[in-house]
Parts: sequence; structure tokens; C-alpha cells
Amino acid sequence: MAVNFIIFDLDGTLVDSKLDLAQSVNATRQHYGLPSLENELVYSYVGNGAPMLIRKAMGTDYSEAEIQRALEYFLVHYRDHMLDNTALYPAVKESLERLTAGGVRLSVLTNKPVHISRDILAGLGVGSHFFRVYGGNSFERKKPDPMGVNVLLAEAGVPKEEALMVGDSAVDVLTARNADVAVCGVTYGFQPESLAAEIPDILVESMDQLADMVIADRRAKGEKTS
Repeated sequence: MAVNFIIFDLDGTLVDSKLDLAQSVNATRQHYGLPSLENELVYSYVGNGAPMLIRKAMGTDYSEAEIQRALEYFLVHYRDHMLDNTALYPAVKESLERLTAGGVRLSVLTNKPVHISRDILAGLGVGSHFFRVYGGNSFERKKPDPMGVNVLLAEAGVPKEEALMVGDSAVDVLTARNADVAVCGVTYGFQPESLAAEIPDILVESMDQLADMVIADRRAKGEKTS
């Protein structure tokens, strides 16, 4: 069946947020008297939510209470600086517009905190394209647990066969597999190397390539597009 509903990851898929994340992580480490980490190392920690990011970034010498305080500092700093350098990847805005005009419903499921995620999308001028935006604190369990996907499908009234998940990492592929939906990987994100271990059904190099594919497939199957 044609794709009628797409569930996007956020970081590394729709937005390039890695520099702002790394700078907020290092601001947190500096607050605790620790040296900065290389940006590339911080980028490798992204994908499993802010709590896991800070646990990895702070190391093993801190108690759970100290990690929680560091997480609070990070979230305050990141909220103040989340759009300093963050931008949509090339062709994302145009592709979202084309998909929406073509009758495809869009949503976001990320492990990033939900309010920050919504504010980033709104700040970049694309928030209105999404039926729902859910984050890592929206449900009891984060990706790769299928809970968020299952909620989105139920709320949209879309069968699994008509849904496609899109992401840049093995976490997204595993989430889709756990939810029994098709999955598309993007090669330009934070962790494309992880897609070699968890292979998606489709692999694209740009968002317009995905839009072309979905729209052409819907036309071929007689779905309403414009």
C-alpha cells in the first residue's frame, strides 16, 4: 500500500543540531570543572535522549543525584542556545511541503524532550506540518520501544502497512522493527554507520529523494496527490 503516514526522527534526520548539543554538553562539563570533549565524541552520544547523553558525557565518577543536577543544567543551557547553530538539512522544508500537499500526514518521534523538540520545529518554520510531535518524555518508554509509534498510529487511525519511519540511526530502525512498520534510513545524519548493523528497508541520501519516492509511489497506486 502507498505510504500515508510518516514518522520522522528529529536530530540527524530533519535538523542538524549537533553543534548546539555539543556546546551545551561542554558548557555543562565546564560548569563542573571538567575539560571539554571533542565534538565528534559528543555527537556519538546523541540518540538515546538527554539523560543518556549527559550520563555518557559526565563519565562514571558522579552519583545519580549529581547526574540529575547536571542534566538540569544542560537542559536550561540548551533551551537558551538550541537555535544558535541548528538548521534544517538541505531540502527538508521543501520536502515537508511537498509531502503535506500530496496528502501524506507527518509526525515526529524523537528521544529529545518534547517541548524543546516542538520549539525547534516551530523556530525553524516547519512545526505546522506535523500532526503530532512526541519526545523522549512523552511516554513511559523511549525509542527503540514501539510505544510511541503505536500511539501515533492509533491517534492517526493509520494501519501499520501505510506507515513509514524515517531516521538516521540503528535506534530508529530497531524502533520500526519493534513496531512492525517499514523504515527508511538517511545517510547524512549523526550515526549513518550504525545503519550497517541495523539495515533499513530503504536508504536515501537526501530528503527530496524520499519525497520523490513516496509521492511517485502514491501516484502509482492511485492515491490522491497534488
